[in-house]
This record gives sequence, C-alpha cells and structure tokens, in this order.
Amino acid sequence: MKVTIDKELCTGCGLCIDTCPDVFELQGDFAVVKVNLVPEGAEECVQQAAEDCPASAIKVE
Repeated sequence: MKVTIDKELCTGCGLCIDTCPDVFELQGDFAVVKVNLVPEGAEECVQQAAEDCPASAIKVE
C-alpha cells in the first residue's frame, strides 16, 4: 500500500498525524508521508486518515 498527500489540497490541520503518527508528520504548514510504503499493521489507520481528511488530500493506492 502506498499513500500520498496532495500539498495543493492539504490544510495542515494535523488530523492525519493524530490518526496515524507512524506514517504522517507535519513539515511546515503541511502534512507529509514519512514512509515510502505503509508498514504492515498501519493500513487501517492510513485508510481512516484518508477518510477523515477534511480536504480529501490523502490518496491511498
């Protein structure tokens, strides 16, 4: 599973970081993905972060 964040859409609210801190972090005013591939066991929190993102900036492949 791969996850990306569209910086054009990201508002930097930090909800994804609260939901899945092993995968997301805040850099400046935007959230970024800390890993190339989502680690086993983190898939569910990544999906939840994508669903909860108010800007729909998180894309999961």
